Amino acid sequence: QVQLVESGGGLVQPGGSLRLSCAASGFTLDYRVIGWFRQAPGKEREEISCISSRGFSIYYADSVKGRFTISRDNAKNTVYLQMNGLKPEDTAVYYCAASRRNYCSTLRADFGSWGQGTQVTVSS
Repeated sequence: QVQLVESGGGLVQPGGSLRLSCAASGFTLDYRVIGWFRQAPGKEREEISCISSRGFSIYYADSVKGRFTISRDNAKNTVYLQMNGLKPEDTAVYYCAASRRNYCSTLRADFGSWGQGTQVTVSS
């Protein structure tokens, strides 16, 4: 069964850091473009970052640029999202997904194999 599993979420104070992991089971991430998305209560799911299969092409939404860093370790079949300088507005459920394209698309419809999500709460 093809599945992505997110982990690493939690409660953190403003200015704090978390590292999310996106692990694959049932398939290899080696040749897959992977995106990170988030969905806050009452808001649409938004793409915040994406990384190409070899990590040479990376996308960040303006809202996280300079604070979040996406990376991948294909040997571990895992993609990471390092989140620094967290703000209350970063509070959301964070998801990873695999793209059906060989590039970082900004269309949510181009992504599939969604994980179940991991909750990130930024609050004092």
